[in-house]
Amino acid sequence: MERKKSLLMSLQKNNHSIFNIAVIVAALGYFVDIYDLLLFTIVREPSLEGLGVILKDKAAVLAASTKIINWQMLGLLIGGVLWGVLGDKKGRLSVLFGSIALYSVANFFTGYVQTVPQYAMARFIAGIGLAGELGAGITLVSELLPKNKRGVGTSLVAGIGLFGAVAAYYTFQFTDKDWRLCYKIGGALGVVLLLLRISVAESGMFKSVKEQNVQRGNFFMFFTNKKRFKKYALAILIGLPTWFVIGVLVNLSNRFGTEFYGESKIESGKAIMYAYAAIAVGDILVGLISQYYKSRKKALLIFYMLTVAGLLLFFSGINNSDTAMYAICAFLGFSTGFWAIFVTMGAEQFGTNLRATAATTIPNVVRGALPLINLLFLNVLQNQFSFNLWTSGVITGAIVMIITFVAFYYTEETFHKDLNYIEE
Repeated sequence: MERKKSLLMSLQKNNHSIFNIAVIVAALGYFVDIYDLLLFTIVREPSLEGLGVILKDKAAVLAASTKIINWQMLGLLIGGVLWGVLGDKKGRLSVLFGSIALYSVANFFTGYVQTVPQYAMARFIAGIGLAGELGAGITLVSELLPKNKRGVGTSLVAGIGLFGAVAAYYTFQFTDKDWRLCYKIGGALGVVLLLLRISVAESGMFKSVKEQNVQRGNFFMFFTNKKRFKKYALAILIGLPTWFVIGVLVNLSNRFGTEFYGESKIESGKAIMYAYAAIAVGDILVGLISQYYKSRKKALLIFYMLTVAGLLLFFSGINNSDTAMYAICAFLGFSTGFWAIFVTMGAEQFGTNLRATAATTIPNVVRGALPLINLLFLNVLQNQFSFNLWTSGVITGAIVMIITFVAFYYTEETFHKDLNYIEE
């Protein structure tokens, strides 16, 4: 016991190490975050069946699942602003404690829901809680680590955290597909994490700014200055491919499989598990590449090109079996493993008095863009223009990537940026 305490104290003191306690706890926090965020996609059908939705009624399943996921995404959008503002006003640690407490409660509540509206409300509350986890963790780690190590540190946070999707999938399998128990386990993991966070120290940069007479966490400051707004908009747009790949291609991989090569036995939950395991590897590697080139943008460009290659494979004749589909989903996941660098760049582009607000809202706005991408993909291209799944996917992917490359071109390099400054 004494040796564990000694190790914990040494990790806490060694703030310049990428393995300090803040990095470890932030990574575990994001692990639980991703576990919860992806769990509904994995347990969707059995959980809806358990609430009385008839699975053979495809329209009813689609309506119920859309309602639940839309409420969760709305929670993420609201929570992104709420926790971001609190992170700059009250501190990074207050968000790390508050967000995990809220979505732990929501997880326990989800394990007892009896109707679809209750399910949707539980996921809405969980969405609010989930929104604060990554942004606050990335902000804290970015401010604690020196600039020559923060890219690797934040990549470890995201890389380790993303294995939460793998944990969610196998928890569902090992509990005999007991979806209620899976949610309760998620709540228990959150409680354990709360105890670990007691040992984490607050950011020194935040403490310094807190003593100054400056505005902190003013969300509207992103829109009152032309240069600041441009940076904020670009920081959002460079992350769009991640949720097009996961939210459309991987999530609907079973439907794509049926259209591409006939009978398909693809499980969307398994495809997502493979994709997220690969994303985790990519997120760790992108930090090392960024470190090697001493550039965020060079690392980002490499992964963008891999994403383009993955899209070409997905819509090519090579994608002609379940095995190929799973493999390509994993490759696409790896290629979008730039999530950590994307969020880190968002944090690095703004002063300490707005950093948590930026780092928390930016990834959640990208998540919130999924309904708009789906609107283009399903409602406009398929329903209005009657395009098939392949054509709709190709056009949507092309539009997303063109927007992303334009935003990337105008985004500033942030690798060498000193973060100890404020936004006037």
